[in-house]
Amino acid sequence: MPICTSCTYPSQYLYTVYQSAFNLRLEQCVRCKNFVDPYVEHDDLTLLLDLILLKRGVYRHLLFNRGRGARKVNESVGSSQPGSSEATPLDEALIDDGIEKARWMTILKLGLGLIFMDSFIRWSHLHPSNGYAEWWTNSGQSFLRIFAGCLIETAAFHAGITVACAITIRCLIFVRFLYPPKAAISLSGIHNEFRLSHVPLTLLYSSLTKLFLLFMLSVWKPSISTVSSKWDNSTINGGILDHYAVSTALEMFDDDKLDREWVVRNVLGGMAAGFGLRVVLDIHPFFTTIIVLSGWVVKTIVASFVQPWVAESESTGEVFLQYSIP
Repeated sequence: MPICTSCTYPSQYLYTVYQSAFNLRLEQCVRCKNFVDPYVEHDDLTLLLDLILLKRGVYRHLLFNRGRGARKVNESVGSSQPGSSEATPLDEALIDDGIEKARWMTILKLGLGLIFMDSFIRWSHLHPSNGYAEWWTNSGQSFLRIFAGCLIETAAFHAGITVACAITIRCLIFVRFLYPPKAAISLSGIHNEFRLSHVPLTLLYSSLTKLFLLFMLSVWKPSISTVSSKWDNSTINGGILDHYAVSTALEMFDDDKLDREWVVRNVLGGMAAGFGLRVVLDIHPFFTTIIVLSGWVVKTIVASFVQPWVAESESTGEVFLQYSIP
């Protein structure tokens, strides 16, 4: 059953269609009184931008409401069309099975595309190109190795996260069974609609923010500069920048010392993954942090085994392992 993108309350319908697919009316949530899912009217570009901006509503729309919740009404008769009445349990099972298969196909297509982009970003960092001919002759095989390494690492990371999610959910259910809450818990449709296939799809959606920024950094390289070039000694003497701790902190953000790609891949990538899991699991951020750390451990172990095969030199292998954390 679809859910409200604002309060996660279950809703049988998202919108009502009158004769034409462009003539529809959004349903109102019975609990929060907002539209159940306003994203049904938005185009794909808006969904992509909201995914990059890490908005909860677009995650809930894509994970739980996509392709569901339509009610067709014949205005001439003033009633629902045949077949739009409440579905039988068998019909609901068939619909859920179809949605599950479509979700796995989306994971496969989106995963291959994002892995290809991640491979290109790593390859462009490890093998700067001076020309098309040189790239094709010297770096083509290296790109295939990096692509295979990224594929194995991503599969390991998603497997570790999925297993950690399953264990965490089972433990939370067991704890709630032993110690039931005294106060009534508000009904959430996420707990009823959650499937393990939501986890890898959520991780792929969350990686869009990281890959978008990494792609920008791979296309437009930051210029190398130092603190001394930005701040003249005459301007900092006697000021707050003359303090050793302050000047040292500022030097950490200099272009020749701050690795922006590492920060985006590790810090922002981990925060985005934790945010996505927080939305799809609807649990405390502490547990999502533990889940993400578990996935990092599994992926780092796998990356250490893949590194000798992917790397062409020791320095390249160290850099590849450094950027293996999502």
